[in-house]
Amino acid sequence: MSKQTYRVCFCFRRRFRMTASEAPKEIKNLFDQYSENGIMDADHLQRFLIDVQKEVKTTRDDAQNMIERCTNELKHLNIFHRKVLNLEAFFKYLFSDLNPPLESRGVHQDMSAPLSHYYIYTGHNSYLTGNQLSSDCSDVPIIQALQRGVRVIELDIWPNSSKDDIDVLHGRTLTTPVELIKCLKSIKEHAFVASEYPVVITLEDHLPPNLQAKVAEMVTSTFQDILFSPGSECLKEFPSPESLKKRIIISTKPPKEYLKTKDVPKEGEPQKEKTSGENKETPAWGREVSSLKDGTVTDYKQDLDEDSNDEEDPEDGDPKSADCTQYIAPEYKNLIAIHAGKPKGGIDACLKVDPEKVRRLSLSEQQLEKAILTHGKQIVRFTQRNILRIYPKGTRFDSSNYNPMIGWTHGAQMVALNMQGYGRSLWLMHGMFRANGGCGYVKKPDFILNPGSDDEIFDPRASLPVKTTLKVTVYMGEGWYYDFHHTHFDVYSPPDFYTRVGIAGVPADTIMKKTKTLEDNWVPAWNEEFEFPLSVPELALLRIEVHEYDMSEKDDFGGQTCLPVAELRRGIRSVPLHNVKGEKYKSVKLLMGFEFV
Repeated sequence: MSKQTYRVCFCFRRRFRMTASEAPKEIKNLFDQYSENGIMDADHLQRFLIDVQKEVKTTRDDAQNMIERCTNELKHLNIFHRKVLNLEAFFKYLFSDLNPPLESRGVHQDMSAPLSHYYIYTGHNSYLTGNQLSSDCSDVPIIQALQRGVRVIELDIWPNSSKDDIDVLHGRTLTTPVELIKCLKSIKEHAFVASEYPVVITLEDHLPPNLQAKVAEMVTSTFQDILFSPGSECLKEFPSPESLKKRIIISTKPPKEYLKTKDVPKEGEPQKEKTSGENKETPAWGREVSSLKDGTVTDYKQDLDEDSNDEEDPEDGDPKSADCTQYIAPEYKNLIAIHAGKPKGGIDACLKVDPEKVRRLSLSEQQLEKAILTHGKQIVRFTQRNILRIYPKGTRFDSSNYNPMIGWTHGAQMVALNMQGYGRSLWLMHGMFRANGGCGYVKKPDFILNPGSDDEIFDPRASLPVKTTLKVTVYMGEGWYYDFHHTHFDVYSPPDFYTRVGIAGVPADTIMKKTKTLEDNWVPAWNEEFEFPLSVPELALLRIEVHEYDMSEKDDFGGQTCLPVAELRRGIRSVPLHNVKGEKYKSVKLLMGFEFV
């Protein structure tokens, strides 16, 4: 096709809107089955919604209301007549935002259980705008995270240059600081914009007692009565998200003595070993996320000992970490609602469950990967009462991320990711917390909370029977010709799209498949069906990516989304796609079918 011919075709495409002729054969057949003389009225639509979409409680009034909503919201298309649907209107309805892939129930899970019973939307080094070594520190990424629904914000607090105030920065790097008080005020202003459930501030404390006292003053004066402060003693059980609505919670290690920072390795900080960055051939959206299969640590074998010194804080009572003992600021200690710490004695001591108190433990991604090989069930048991936080290894200078499913499947509540580290790992995070109305708290499945014998404790690496099979049909896609420039994918011809679809979950369920590539088509119609046997559907996420095939270079990115399988709506649904950063495209979407058998 010549360049001039393609431009003519493209201009036609830009004026083109999908018509009934573009509808897949199955859609046309369904319309014929649930309509009469080319017209679908409220009675017909009600039967369709009950039989095909499995919306079994739909009434005739519901169906009539949906037709009226279609008439109002899609009236600019001039395809609706007498408040009934013809084939084109029915097709447009299926492809519209009125037909989303997830349940629209808001917060629907039980929110009255202890905090330890929930996965919590958690950020790492929440103040960084870019990489871990030289980017600016700011309250802007904190605000953005809160607006997305993140519920755990991490702040590293250090003395400022004059030693009389507190800055937030990534210590011993070239990152530029931001004042702590500015971060606190922004948290207060934006904490409950996206969700009314509690925000936890985890403090990485590098302060002497006099500045800890100043932090206490800042925190109490900023948050006042929305601050949850149970006192200096450890809680016997964590309160519930419901009881802590619109409250701020502080979590850090209770101060014992002032630790001179030069000897204290800090989580996520650069270590002495040399590690190469991402391969230059890696696409912008990152490598495929790794997973645990067959008892091995996939993609991480060379890194298991890399961050043996990359600990969030030293072991409690470690004499090598203390320079001198000074007074403790009691007002600072009294702020701490969720006590953190790492007991002496290795992983066994770390995972010991105390029936009289609860606490938070932090492990790096690599420490977790090593621990689950020998202590997998102990980790699950620990997280039934206590909180486990996982953070990226210290050599992720580029703010990349790891596979969060490894922590979630072992019960870890606070799986901390770099919110500026766009790519597949973060897409999984976005998908997980689309559940439960996007409130930032997702209830763990009951089987992870089962406090039985060791034989009864959940093991995500075990061979489990298939509970259900998810059948996914990828019908077609549209919208790229509205949201992308006509030469974005190919200069002289329309794009060649294919879709990748698969599951992220326990190792036995994790898989990716792909459609055929359709050449030279802005509105690809794949009409392909895939089956995914699921042993643990409660922890499964449906991954969807569209790419454009390029023979000579890397394939181009065409959109993605990730959806919690447990909240998928059965039937034929419109699936909006997002860009690399997780921002929803205006027009790009897929028409897909979901069925559980």
